[in-house]
Amino acid sequence: MAKQIEGVSERILACARGEFLDKGFTGASLRTIAAAADTSTNSIYVRFGDKEGLFSAIVEPLLNEMTERFLKIQEEFRQMDRAAQAAHMAQYADGGTLELVEYMYEHLDEFRLLLDASYGTRFHNFVDALVRIEAEYTGKYIEIVGYPAQLGDALTEKLLHIVTTSRFESIFEVIRHGMSRADAIEYIRLLSRYHRAGFFAIFGSQL
Repeated sequence: MAKQIEGVSERILACARGEFLDKGFTGASLRTIAAAADTSTNSIYVRFGDKEGLFSAIVEPLLNEMTERFLKIQEEFRQMDRAAQAAHMAQYADGGTLELVEYMYEHLDEFRLLLDASYGTRFHNFVDALVRIEAEYTGKYIEIVGYPAQLGDALTEKLLHIVTTSRFESIFEVIRHGMSRADAIEYIRLLSRYHRAGFFAIFGSQL
C-alpha cells in the first residue's frame, strides 16, 4: 500500500469544512474540495470513502463527545437520591445545558455544519438522539421524585418528546442566529427558566 502524503488529510478536511459551510452537503463538490486542497478526488475517496465519509470525519467526533458528555451529566444526576434530585434539579439542569452550549461554541463550525449543512447525510436528524436521552431521563426524574401521574404514561411520553424537541431546537437557535457566546449564555438562562416553569405547571410544584 502506498504511503499517504503527510498533511493532505488535514488540507482536505479544512477545505471540506469551508465548502460544506458555504454550500451544504448536497451542494458541496468533491472536485472543488480536492482542487482547493491541491490533491485529487481519488485521494479523498482513499482517505474518507465518499462525500458523506468526509462530512462524517469533520462532525462525528464532536457529536460523539457531546453526546457522551450529555449522558454523563444525566447519569450523575440520576445517581443522586430523591431529595437531592428534587432540591438541585434546576441548578443541575442549567449547569448541564450551559456546559453543552460552551462546548458547541468551542466547536462552532462543526455544529453549524450539523445544524444547517447536514441535509442528505445520516446526521440530518442528529437531535433525535439527544431528545431520546433527555426525555428518557426526565421520565426517570418524574418517577423518582414522585410527581403525580396526571396524564397517563402514553401522554406523558409523547408530551416529553415534543417539549424536549422544542427545547433543543430553541437551544440551537443561538448558533443559527449567530449570537455571541455571552448573548447565547444569557438567552439559555432565560430559556431554561421558561421551560422549567412550563414543566412545573404540567407536572406539579417542585417537591
